[in-house]
Amino acid sequence: MVAKSEGLLDFSVQILHKSLDARKKSNIHWLAQLCILSPEIKSEPLVSQPLLQIPYRKRTAKALVVGSGPAGFFAALVLQKAGLATTLIERGAEVGKRDQRIKVFEKSGVFDPLGNYAFGEGGAGTFSDGKLTSRTKNISQEKAFILDSYVQAGAPPEIRYLAHPHLGSDNLQKIVSNLRKEFIRLGGSVRFETMLVDLEIAKGRVVSAQTDQGTIDADYFVIAPGHSAHETYRMLIDKGVEFRTKNFAIGCRVEHPQALINLAQWGREELPGVKAAEYRLTSKGDGKLPVYTFCMCPGGVVVPATAYADTNIVNGMSLYQRDGEFANAACVAGLNLQQLLGRDITALEALDWLGALEQDFYRFGQGYQAPYCQIDDFIHGREPTGHVQSSYPLGLVPAPLWSMLPRAVSASLREGLKEFSRKIRGFETGIIMGLESKTSAPIQVVRQTSGLCGGFDNLYLVGEGSGYAGGIISSGTNGIKAAMHIIQTCS
Repeated sequence: MVAKSEGLLDFSVQILHKSLDARKKSNIHWLAQLCILSPEIKSEPLVSQPLLQIPYRKRTAKALVVGSGPAGFFAALVLQKAGLATTLIERGAEVGKRDQRIKVFEKSGVFDPLGNYAFGEGGAGTFSDGKLTSRTKNISQEKAFILDSYVQAGAPPEIRYLAHPHLGSDNLQKIVSNLRKEFIRLGGSVRFETMLVDLEIAKGRVVSAQTDQGTIDADYFVIAPGHSAHETYRMLIDKGVEFRTKNFAIGCRVEHPQALINLAQWGREELPGVKAAEYRLTSKGDGKLPVYTFCMCPGGVVVPATAYADTNIVNGMSLYQRDGEFANAACVAGLNLQQLLGRDITALEALDWLGALEQDFYRFGQGYQAPYCQIDDFIHGREPTGHVQSSYPLGLVPAPLWSMLPRAVSASLREGLKEFSRKIRGFETGIIMGLESKTSAPIQVVRQTSGLCGGFDNLYLVGEGSGYAGGIISSGTNGIKAAMHIIQTCS
């Protein structure tokens, strides 16, 4: 309309930003920022964000990247684009095999260490909602590179301008496969079902990596283990890589009928042109530990996201259309483990503590059934009774969840759930289940901003496993920054 009113005959329209305004339920609408492009407009050209410049030249240096999640993959892609001979190894299976093995796990309850929700091509994020939001600042070039790479690999172009873009697990499986093919086309090498087990180090420099499939030599080593690879953490600590504890969060996952969330957020059970309502809730809890929802999956499912056969944890996943019957989200309390336990804690002790909690939930469920109760029962400390509907595939077992978590965590969650029930009508009628322990890693490597580990001149630790990133965009950016540092220093 604006273009026509100005008498423009030759023009195009580009969406710069689009978000849903649902502050007034009687007037829910889209807000869009548009750019009209026309050779007939005489004005200053738009100043676009400079693209990520990856300097290519034929190089003799070789790089090994461990882990194919966003941090590892984008580090490998950038290094290969710059001319380094780059090998990417992943302990889990390629995404097609991984998907099939997960389906078998959810039907049989038999865990597969090579094909699960934690490990495999694309990392843990491949089987998630695929959110592409990030609060990290000064990453516009890296973010644009990631988004452009995703679009070229088959992602919907809307991810470039939506306020809350997401890919969905169904899209992600196709996207990570296409990205891998592009990496190989550029000359990169990928080895699945290849686990890093040791590093050979001499005078502060990694010489080679020992895997369960043999030895790999390289000049630069980038490790992107994700937040679940505890044995990789232990190996790195044993090799002299310094880690410290950091704040993290634990709790459970809540689930509601999606129609209930839609009604609470929109005043109606469905809204034409909008997939499903979201929420993000925060509370000060009991005044001691902050409580918040995390990784909300509209129209999604709760999944058994354990990384190891003797642990039981849950997570959430959505497909692109977000058209499932249920909505779920992590409901967690942020904590400092040293304050919680009242003593100094080493990085190894933090891993032991978290692993023991995950094993406790496994023993209670006698496998992978998720312990659960209704949210109202959790609030009032009532023993759970009756049968409930859930998306979780391996069954639920009634449990006094409040007694299975540290007392301070349970007390804070109880107060947070009360507050959330005041903010979203009917929230207390949902269920709360399982252990949510993977919002972030409980430890953090001591490293430079480039990702270079302290005391080493060619070992980088990046992504969620480093303790400095969380989510697809910030993890991918973390990997890109490490790759760019290597490019600047290598011959």
